[in-house]
Amino acid sequence: MFDRVLNNALQRPLKNVAGVLVRRGWRADQVTWIGFALGLCAVPLIALDHTHWALLAMALNRLADGLDGSMARLTQPTDRGAFLDISLDFLFYASIPLAFALADPQANALAAAVLIYSFIGTAGTFLAFAVLAAKRGLSSTAYPGKGFYYLGGLTESFETMLVFTLMCLVPGWFTYLAYGFAALCALTTVTRIAAGIQVFKPD
Repeated sequence: MFDRVLNNALQRPLKNVAGVLVRRGWRADQVTWIGFALGLCAVPLIALDHTHWALLAMALNRLADGLDGSMARLTQPTDRGAFLDISLDFLFYASIPLAFALADPQANALAAAVLIYSFIGTAGTFLAFAVLAAKRGLSSTAYPGKGFYYLGGLTESFETMLVFTLMCLVPGWFTYLAYGFAALCALTTVTRIAAGIQVFKPD
């Protein structure tokens, strides 16, 4: 919901750092993979109850996620880069509830499963819309710099990372936060299904 505003605010500083990396020979795909690896470091950190260090790993993942897009736009955006970016993002998001389930299976496993299930709803409708939008030649005016049709919603990257941050700061709230955010994800899924039904009417 707030991704567009945040992206606009961070565009200039990310572009400056991205320019330095590009001039030093770095490629966007390299930053994507490094960011993914850093993000996955949060899993053992959370599982071992080092949640504050996990926040650093997640922050570095999000920084890399912003930098790789800026680097791609400074050079040559590719379909492979867009594919890696969204695929690894979804894998990273799903890893955080899994980490809390590993940290305390008895208390957290069910809530983690419900949250991951809700992510399937948001991710599935997001990608299905993007595929069919591309087939029809539609483009997003809200996110013109993306490599595919980026359909917004109530629960986007900013909201997801805000909830993950709260989970790490107060692990005892995990189940409440997981169920609450899963409900918001369900609303996002419903609105995206409604949007798809409206946009992709038979000719």
